[in-house]
Amino acid sequence: MTVFPARTETDSFVIRKYTADDGPALRHATNASYEHLKRYMPWATDSQSAVEANELAAFFDRQYVAGTDFVLGVWNRDETQLIGGTGFHLREGPLRGRCAEVGMWIHADHAGKGLGKAVLRQLLRWGFTEWDWLRLSWRCDEENIASIRVAEAVGMTHEGTLRGQFDDVTEGRCNTVIYAILRKEWAADNGQG
Repeated sequence: MTVFPARTETDSFVIRKYTADDGPALRHATNASYEHLKRYMPWATDSQSAVEANELAAFFDRQYVAGTDFVLGVWNRDETQLIGGTGFHLREGPLRGRCAEVGMWIHADHAGKGLGKAVLRQLLRWGFTEWDWLRLSWRCDEENIASIRVAEAVGMTHEGTLRGQFDDVTEGRCNTVIYAILRKEWAADNGQG
């Protein structure tokens, strides 16, 4: 059985896999951030119950161990508050392809302060050193300017725009921009090549 890296730390935050005990923190963070998240995150709710949050945290934990999806929490340094969420998602094919899409959300109280950029930068470092990824991508609605700025700030390349794609949030249409970075590009930019 493969054991996947489970945590990385910086001086400001911890990124780690969820455990079954993380339901209360997940519930608090997502419910409190609903107004901030609802425009772009189809899963956002302001009424997630304790039971739903506990089940979701346990589900994330099971997926991680099974290697089918890698949902991660972003925590403050002492891990008492969930300040965001991220992950390596297998939306570009199976694990053996060594490509993942990075997703992210930031708690409303921490948004607009540079945390998203710091988290993405740490994910790229972690993903290309302790993980075996060859390509990491980022997708967002073209109207999500903050998300676009985060991708560009860490050196990801704009690869294209999917026009008129179905939008899970509004059930209408949106244009989705795609950014990505390859391991060799990250290594060259970070003195690893």
